[in-house]
Amino acid sequence: MRKLLPIIGTPSGSHPGGRSAMTCRFRCGDACFHEVPNTSDNAYVGDVIVGALGRRAMMRAAAVVTVAATAGVAGVGSAAAGPAAQAATAGKPSGKPVGKPSGKSARGLRFAAVAPNTADAVTVAEGYRQNVVIRWGEPILRGAPVFDPEKQTAAAQAGQFGYNNDFLALLPLPGECDRQLLVANHEYTNEILMFRGYDPANPTRQQVEVAWAAHGLTAVVVEEDRRTGKLTPVPRHHLNRRVTATTEFRLTGPAAGSDLLKTSVDPTGTKVLGTLNNCSGGTTPWGTTLHGEENFNQYFAGGSRATDKRYGIGTTATERKWERFDKRFDVAREPNEVHRFGYVVEFDPYDPTSTPRKHTALGRFKHEAATVRLTDDGRPVVYTGDDERFDYFYKFVGSKRMKKGSSRAVREHNLSLLDEGTLYVARLTGDSPALEIDGTGKLPADGEFDGAGEWIPLATATAEGAVSHVEGMSADEVFVFTRLAGDKVGATKMDRPEDIQPSPVTGRVYVALTNNTNRGVGANAKADEANPRNANKHGHILELTERYNRPESVTFAWSLFLVAGDPDDPATYFAGFPKDDVSPISCPDNVAFDPHGNLWISTDGSQLGSHDGLFGVATRGTRRGELKQFLTVPNGAETCGPVIQDRRVLVAVQHPGEADGASVEKPASTWPDGAGKIVRPSVVAVWRADGDDIGV
Repeated sequence: MRKLLPIIGTPSGSHPGGRSAMTCRFRCGDACFHEVPNTSDNAYVGDVIVGALGRRAMMRAAAVVTVAATAGVAGVGSAAAGPAAQAATAGKPSGKPVGKPSGKSARGLRFAAVAPNTADAVTVAEGYRQNVVIRWGEPILRGAPVFDPEKQTAAAQAGQFGYNNDFLALLPLPGECDRQLLVANHEYTNEILMFRGYDPANPTRQQVEVAWAAHGLTAVVVEEDRRTGKLTPVPRHHLNRRVTATTEFRLTGPAAGSDLLKTSVDPTGTKVLGTLNNCSGGTTPWGTTLHGEENFNQYFAGGSRATDKRYGIGTTATERKWERFDKRFDVAREPNEVHRFGYVVEFDPYDPTSTPRKHTALGRFKHEAATVRLTDDGRPVVYTGDDERFDYFYKFVGSKRMKKGSSRAVREHNLSLLDEGTLYVARLTGDSPALEIDGTGKLPADGEFDGAGEWIPLATATAEGAVSHVEGMSADEVFVFTRLAGDKVGATKMDRPEDIQPSPVTGRVYVALTNNTNRGVGANAKADEANPRNANKHGHILELTERYNRPESVTFAWSLFLVAGDPDDPATYFAGFPKDDVSPISCPDNVAFDPHGNLWISTDGSQLGSHDGLFGVATRGTRRGELKQFLTVPNGAETCGPVIQDRRVLVAVQHPGEADGASVEKPASTWPDGAGKIVRPSVVAVWRADGDDIGV
């Protein structure tokens, strides 16, 4: 058995998913310690999965093993095997790969796997280089001052890179040689690590206003140094922009103007200030970016309605106490303000004067991400997950076709594509007897966790109006209280569905399910075919194949592509690939594809004793299931927002130094600038030292 590493800064078993108590407080408002919001009796995906790994999968796995053995699988770099995997100790990166780059690895994954470690650094594969592209607080707008954490103001922060970067997009910039446009989400703030002497019980107005300005989005032009591969920001570029918690947004789509969205400040129900808790996102074929508002509930106090409870709105004061400084964060005083958060935001980074939009047609819940593919006739299909224990994942199929071109009329048309169409929620069924799912992850008799699924329509929006498909709910109620609509139609309860990505090569859709330590605990639903382990602390990845591989299809087949954890654990599964030749992985979160069709996975809260990291896994061919670790992040940090290009990988290093007991005065990390400097969330670029493509 492998000797796994201790988790730094987190008492064993204290918080689910390997997070520190501090992370749970500030990112999601201790969601895992609250009552599960979904009390419906809908099927639990764990019950569905029981028996899904059937004989057909065993036969496929056997075939893969046979072919791989014939091809010479032995010798693939493995971050999990041998003494090298144990060489790194707390704060001491081994600096050694766990294997050598192998030409037999899948193209795009031919690098030496990084060993699990607890180094307070970004540790990358051998032969690769890195630089910090941009840090929290770096000035990007004209007139913004140099970052000074001791004298930070809201005005300064509004012109500087925001806090806790998450989703990243790197977009082309025609006409500007060696430059690209970087877009980043800023999910949440941790005031204890931002302000010296911060008093959580009594924040000051200035601290609160700085936090408002540190939320939101950033667009910043970055420039490549051709000699080194290094990326650096271009300050004061005319496309640089900050969107904050006080920027004006438009509510669009079928629920815009609804009585459920009207407030004393906005009696039209069409305008809202700011965006909060933007987690992952996506890019669109028409040149905009999408951003999912996730744990918005934690910013609102005084919830008392059944709908508030279903969305996790607390009855008492919030962690940040914003309701003391703006009544819109107090549900008792402004009951509809909370209904104006929890949407997918669309942002046009090429037009710094544009007003960002919140698309009500995509539903309201804790959106982890929003990824787009087009139907054959050019209509958008958007996949998005609700990151909550026992909640659902969704699909929106648009009814309007994308237009090509860059004229203002074309761009305005394309910005309306996500306002008309049908919103669906997923229901999964397994194909194995429930008695064969015992909660340990043991395969059922047919050797595979798999089954069938259907997309259940919730509501359809047209130019003339919207129609509900859910009995007892109006269309407005479906789009504003989407979780309740999913409850009513019997959607399948999942284990925290996060990022969802369709493969640009095969069309298959991959759903990251981070974990659910509540499964099978007490009265909670037990393991099923889609979630085969009770107290699931490592998570898994679901693979969907839409009927005829058409994204607008209303049925699909599903199977478990990856069951995460220590490969020595018999409950783990890597698409049938030999487990001696894969890296250990825990808590898959954000996912992205490289140009070769490999899926790259960033992790959040690894329960294997090592720091979170970025992994690549082959999704097709004889190397399908081959998973290798590419990098790890510093103490307390999460790996977010991977961007995988031919010659560059970008990651957002979120909440470094976020450990129990940490503060500005007592940092738990010295990254990125060394001892005596404040810990700063940052974006990191990685490239091959020889300038060649990644992993070839």
